[in-house]
Amino acid sequence: MFIKFLKTDNSKTTILIRLMVGAVFFSEGIQKFLFPDDLGAGRFAKIGLPSPDFLGSFVGTFEILCGALVLIGLFTRFASIPLIIIMLVAIATTKAEVLADKGFWEMLHGSRTDWAMLLGSIFLLIKGGGLWSIDKRMFKNGK
Repeated sequence: MFIKFLKTDNSKTTILIRLMVGAVFFSEGIQKFLFPDDLGAGRFAKIGLPSPDFLGSFVGTFEILCGALVLIGLFTRFASIPLIIIMLVAIATTKAEVLADKGFWEMLHGSRTDWAMLLGSIFLLIKGGGLWSIDKRMFKNGK
């Protein structure tokens, strides 16, 4: 089961999604540590999340690690799972109020990057790392 979950197909274009998703999460994770008041613990406190100091570091660490794994295509499917959870929580905690206060279209506009990252991560969960990934080299396989 574990090995089957690591397998990927021969898609050459999956690298585009991997680069987009991996680079965004990797850079956002780093920024949570560089700018904690605006993008890390401070932002989590402003949203009203519990233990913002812990959560800022926790989420930032997962974004860096999983973003790096996605970028190089190593354990791509596993790395996408925490990223999906991060995006679902981000949408629920930051966009529900916008939806209630400003409506559907404003919420969609404000969450376009969130949706792109969520759907990109789901794509990687389904497809894996593609042809140009370490997963492919390690587990010489194809669908």
